[in-house]
Amino acid sequence: MKNRMEKRINVGITIGDANGIGPEIIIKALSDKRIIELCNPIVYGNRSVLNQSIKDLQLGEFKLQQIDHPTKANGKSAALISLDSELKNAEYGMATKSSALCAYDALERALQDLLAKDIDCLVTGPINKDNIQHTAFDFAGHTEYLENKDGKTESLMLMINEHCRIGLVTNHISVNEVSNLVKTDLILKKLSLLNKTLRNDFNIRKPKIAVLGLNPHSGDNGLIGREDEKEILPAIQQSKTIGIMAFGPYPADGFFGSGSYKEFDGILAMYHDQGLIPAKMLSSGVGINYTAGLSFVRTSPDHGTAMDIAGKGIANESSIRSAIYKAIEISRTRLRNEELIKNKLETSKNRA
Repeated sequence: MKNRMEKRINVGITIGDANGIGPEIIIKALSDKRIIELCNPIVYGNRSVLNQSIKDLQLGEFKLQQIDHPTKANGKSAALISLDSELKNAEYGMATKSSALCAYDALERALQDLLAKDIDCLVTGPINKDNIQHTAFDFAGHTEYLENKDGKTESLMLMINEHCRIGLVTNHISVNEVSNLVKTDLILKKLSLLNKTLRNDFNIRKPKIAVLGLNPHSGDNGLIGREDEKEILPAIQQSKTIGIMAFGPYPADGFFGSGSYKEFDGILAMYHDQGLIPAKMLSSGVGINYTAGLSFVRTSPDHGTAMDIAGKGIANESSIRSAIYKAIEISRTRLRNEELIKNKLETSKNRA
């Protein structure tokens, strides 16, 4: 039987909204033969739309092997699981019900294969969060959908680039709701998730985590809000009692402006833009969104559908390429850690 560490990783890649840049960046990324050498990339989407992208990008030599199940990927080329869809051609830049259904169907089928362990990890192409609501998709975004499918009460949106890893306490919610949700218990849960994923998925033995404040200047001792001292500081103090090396709260502007982010293995931001603005500025176009805390591995590019440039052939595929590489890396890390645990248990059993 082939050693689990020697197996090729099956990477599921969903098309996202077919009228956005998803098909283009996927085809461009998979045109890089180095990816085929590392994994079996399996695209879930619409065959005619992907062929349209290949034609529009003038990639006549590029072919997708059509299969009906992930186990049939041959390892010689990228594969496609084509789904029945009323969408025949992409309408670049248009938010249509047919493109929403295509994105949803691809996501549902990929999740089915992921939960059945027929693929090892998932890379999701960007969806139009408003347009996909025309389907049975009833979530603010991929993160909430995947969390629900995995049966988890909490996951962690983690933005990754070569400079830092930034997790979020709150995800896709309006700004006027943030202060009502930034509570000690939730912050402590997110800190625990961040610490666990840094240890288990990134092999950092003793992660050092910075926690950002909510208010300007972290509240200035209560002058500009009390959440920092009443909710965030107690969470940091409690986290230390369970072995988490957390520090803060730090004012976000000074923290990033001074370069202090370089001194930490992970950063916990309180809300979406507080974390994503510096993450994207530091990513140089190759940032990744990783959903930590799930039983499976999921990554995505750190950008949206970019409808304004869809079909123009100018979309940058660097982020989704990085997302594919990171999904492979984390999958292998998890496999390696599982093998280590298994070997330790067997050694302990033999000694007994």
